[in-house]
Amino acid sequence: MPAPVIVAEGLLKRFGDLVAVDGCSFVVNEGEVFGFLGPNGAGKTSTMRMISCVSPKSGGRLEVFGLDVERHPREIKALIGVVSQENNLDPDLSVFENLVVFARFFEIDRTEAARRAEELIDFFGLREKRDTAIEFLSGGMKRRLTIARALINRPRLVILDEPTTGLDPQARSLIWERLRELRGRGSTVLLSTHYLEEAERFCDRLVIMDRGKVLVDGRPDEIVSSYMGRSVVETVDTPDVIAFLEREEIGFERFGDLVHITIDSAEPLVHRLVEDCNPERLFVRSATLEDVFLRLTGRGLKD
Repeated sequence: MPAPVIVAEGLLKRFGDLVAVDGCSFVVNEGEVFGFLGPNGAGKTSTMRMISCVSPKSGGRLEVFGLDVERHPREIKALIGVVSQENNLDPDLSVFENLVVFARFFEIDRTEAARRAEELIDFFGLREKRDTAIEFLSGGMKRRLTIARALINRPRLVILDEPTTGLDPQARSLIWERLRELRGRGSTVLLSTHYLEEAERFCDRLVIMDRGKVLVDGRPDEIVSSYMGRSVVETVDTPDVIAFLEREEIGFERFGDLVHITIDSAEPLVHRLVEDCNPERLFVRSATLEDVFLRLTGRGLKD
């Protein structure tokens, strides 16, 4: 069985009177891609900053590679690579120089740093921009370089806070291709993302957070089947449809002018809806992680 890389028990983070992380517990195992999902203000970034040893915890237990984050931050930082939400590259340096200079923080000698930088430049498809200043890179190139820089010390754990936000589909695809390769080499990947289809497709396990608490923890497919069933039936919100569903004691949710019914077997329900109500619109789709997310955290905007 894979060894745990991160163990959190009752993890707590306060900012004055604000409780940003409220008693969270989870385990991340070696070689996993583990995701943090949640609306803005859920506590994802605060949790990842505590794991990265850049923000002290306010309570609970948190260990990374069996090391306590308060007593061994230097040792932990040597084993991890961190990509924050914002690109914080040095604008005065080229692509190659950004990588080599950052390697010096890990006391990697200049020859080895240069060798690793060249490998990462190729790995992330930046060869043509090797000697280009940062200001002349596209947003996708800057993001790829930021991730490359986090790998210069060959970390056993890679922590990424919304790594593909704002990127075009091609850039997102390349980054995920590279992250899958890292996992294949044995690295553990911890990430937060607002792209739920990415989390559903690439995460081995994940947690959904809201208001500082972990609402659910597990494999994406297991979470979807547990909370939603296999299918979602969408139809129009009319008196006939509502009366039918209430009479048959079938659970439903209203979203604007639509009604959503989650069910394991959609075909019998669809036939009955057509026979009894003949709705103008009737659509069947597979249940997704987004359905679970919205059910657990709500549909209202959160800042």
